[in-house]
Amino acid sequence: MPNPVVRSVHVHPVKAMRGVAPAEAEVQPWGLAGDRRWTVVDASGKVVTQRRHPRMALASAEPLPGGDIRVSAPGREPLTIEVPRPSSTIRVEVFETPVEAVPADPAADAWFSAYLETEVRLVHMDDPAHRRPIDPEYALPGETVSFADGYPLLVTTTSSLDALNSLIAQGDHADEGPLPMNRFRPNVVVDGTAPWAEDGWTRLSLGEVTFRVAKSCGRCVVTTTDQGTAERGKEPLRTLARHRKDGSRLIFGQNLVPEHTGTIRVGDEVEILD
Repeated sequence: MPNPVVRSVHVHPVKAMRGVAPAEAEVQPWGLAGDRRWTVVDASGKVVTQRRHPRMALASAEPLPGGDIRVSAPGREPLTIEVPRPSSTIRVEVFETPVEAVPADPAADAWFSAYLETEVRLVHMDDPAHRRPIDPEYALPGETVSFADGYPLLVTTTSSLDALNSLIAQGDHADEGPLPMNRFRPNVVVDGTAPWAEDGWTRLSLGEVTFRVAKSCGRCVVTTTDQGTAERGKEPLRTLARHRKDGSRLIFGQNLVPEHTGTIRVGDEVEILD
């Protein structure tokens, strides 16, 4: 049987917004290059995501050379946002963890505040090597992460999505399925595994880069948000609660930490090492 392969790669420059699916991406110690280096925070400095503002699903961020981004959203003129020059940082809060970040230009704040109809700011992670450690329970000393939920990369598999959709089709909200993979906002999607095979992975290679599996990914209300309409339903959380529960967590996908840098490409072979 041939090895599994990388089906797609996904980079989300702004946390909680649509991103891009390049043919390849550089793996840095804290995640894919350009992935979730920007985030929106509210007036108190707390991170803003689709959990509170599902309309963020309809806004897009395109990476530009040098780390700049171009954002667009329904009803708003696109805006190019430059990486802020080195300056004093402000303290923001990412899921109760304080993180230092650099404020973006006020024009970006105005753009996002108008779109979300509430006062928010856009901030940039200037130094991902030092700003935000990974949860020490699952990390080695010195490992860090961007503004991603908790770990540098998230991997999912098409076979597990197919299996999940089959379970949804048998449930009380079958009309909501089948769900697309973008509900789970992965960095890497893998083809050619058995359903739920990733539960047993502890170490793997994606092309030239090897990764440690930190833990399974606990899922939240964002997965119930249609990424094309911003409307919410019941699935997949209802079905995950019945079939994919680990303690109190509903799980789908695995969180990865890179063991070294390199490049991953669509079509790369995936090797399960442990």
